[in-house]
Amino acid sequence: MAKLKDIIYGVKLKSISGNRNKEINGLAFDSRKVRPGDLFAAIKGLNSDGHDHIEQAVSQGAVALLVEKPQAGFSDDIAIIETDNCARELGVIADNFYDHPSKKLKLIGITGTNGKTTTATLLHSLFSRLGYQVGLLSTVENIIGKTIIPSHFTTPDVITINELLVEMLAKGCQYVFMEVSSHALVQERTSGLFFVGGLFTNLSHDHLDYHQSFDGYIKAKKILFDHLKEDAFALINADDKRGKIMVQNTKSRIYKYGMKGYGDFTAKLLNNTFQGLELDISGQNIWFQLIGSFNAYNILTAYAVAMILGEDAQEILIQLSKCSSARGRFEYVSNDHNIIAIVDYAHTPDALSNVLSTIDNLRTKNEQLITVLGCGGNRDQEKRPKMASIAASFSDKVILTSDNPRFESPETILDDMMIGVSPVCYKKVMRVTDRREAIRVACNLAHKTDVILVAGKGHEDYQEIQGNKVHFDDKEVLMEMFNKI
Repeated sequence: MAKLKDIIYGVKLKSISGNRNKEINGLAFDSRKVRPGDLFAAIKGLNSDGHDHIEQAVSQGAVALLVEKPQAGFSDDIAIIETDNCARELGVIADNFYDHPSKKLKLIGITGTNGKTTTATLLHSLFSRLGYQVGLLSTVENIIGKTIIPSHFTTPDVITINELLVEMLAKGCQYVFMEVSSHALVQERTSGLFFVGGLFTNLSHDHLDYHQSFDGYIKAKKILFDHLKEDAFALINADDKRGKIMVQNTKSRIYKYGMKGYGDFTAKLLNNTFQGLELDISGQNIWFQLIGSFNAYNILTAYAVAMILGEDAQEILIQLSKCSSARGRFEYVSNDHNIIAIVDYAHTPDALSNVLSTIDNLRTKNEQLITVLGCGGNRDQEKRPKMASIAASFSDKVILTSDNPRFESPETILDDMMIGVSPVCYKKVMRVTDRREAIRVACNLAHKTDVILVAGKGHEDYQEIQGNKVHFDDKEVLMEMFNKI
C-alpha cells in the first residue's frame, strides 16, 4: 500500500484530478483483475484498448485511473492521471509502488534474436556456482533462489517483473539475469527498470510480422541500450555488424566479445563434438558440456559478463565448464538404439541454420540426418519457405509438420514452406501434418548412429490449435516413440 502522490513521482503528467493522498492497494492493467483500492492503467494493446474497460475497472473498485484520454462522469473520489503513454508511465509507477526493487539488485538484460535463453541460463548457473543467490527471468522458466516458476512469456509485464524482483530480494538474490524481447521493449514492459548491464547476442530474421520491417526490429532491440545509465555496461557481439548500431546512443561503458579475433573478450574453437566443446579462452584450453559453435558464443558471453562484474577468470572457467544448456536448446534425448536425437527451439532461419550446420560439422556423413520441422501459424510468413529450404539443404530426409498452427490451417502453412524446397529436394521431403505422427515416422526411419533433429518448439510443452493449448512435448513424444520401436 502506498499513497498516490508517492507512486506517481517522476510520471510525465498532462493533468491530474482527485485526491493525491489516496491510498493505493495495488496496480492492474487488466480490468478483470482489478481489486478494491487499485490503480488501473488503461493501456492500448494490439487487440484491445484499456480505455474501453475503465467502467468495469471502477465497478470492481479501482480508485485511480492512468489514462491517455480525458475522462468525465466519474465521482471526485476517483483520481484521474492523464499522460501521453500509459504503458511507459505504468513502469515508473510500478517501480515507485514496489520501492525500486531493480535498483537494489544487479539486473542484467539480454537481448538478441538467438542465444538469449541459453546465455541467461548459463549466467544463472555460473553465478550460482560462484556462490551468489541468483534470479532468472527467461522464456523457459523464472527462478527465484531455488524456486522454479513456469514462464509464459519471454519477458513478463512490468507489474509482474517488479513483483518477481521483490520476491527475489526477499530470498536474498544479488544478481538477476533477464531475457528482454523486442516485443517487451516496444511495449514498455521494461519501463522503470534499472539495468546494470545490457547484452546483445545477435540479430537475424524474426518477428517481422510484429515490427513490420527489419529496421523496426533493430530499433526495438536498441531500446535496451539507449536507456542504460552512465555507470552501466553494454556488452555486444563484435562479430555481428548490428552490434555497433545497438550502442550508437548508449551512455554506458561498451565492451565487445567475438570469435573472430575482435573485441575485449575473445575465444577460439578448438574442438567441436556431440560430447561438447573445447575452447581457448584467455589462453586456457577448457572443455565445456555445451555443443555447437553457436554455443561457443554463449559461453564467451557468460565469461565476459562475469569478468566485467569482477569475478576471477580461472574460477569463472572452472565453473562454466560444469554448466549445461537450457532445456530445449540442443537437448539430447537418450535412447537404447544408438540414435542421436536432438530437440531444439530453433524457430528462425538463422537459428535453424546454426543448429543444422553444427550437426553437419559433427557428422561422419555415413549416417542419415532426419529433420522434423514446422512453422507457427499467424506469425511471420516470410520465414516459412526459408526454413524449409535450409532444412532440405542440410538433411537427408525432412518431415514438414505442424508447430503451433494457432488459427491457420496447418496445410496452408506447409504449402508456404514447400515453396522454399527446390525441386531436386522433393524426394527427400515428406508432409506429415500431425506432429506426433511426424516424430513417429522420423524414429521409424532412423537407424543406428542416425541423427534426428526435432526443431521449432524446444522447451514448449503445448501446441496452440484454434485457440486451445493442447499438451505436447517434443522430448516426451520422442521418448515414447523410441520405447515403441
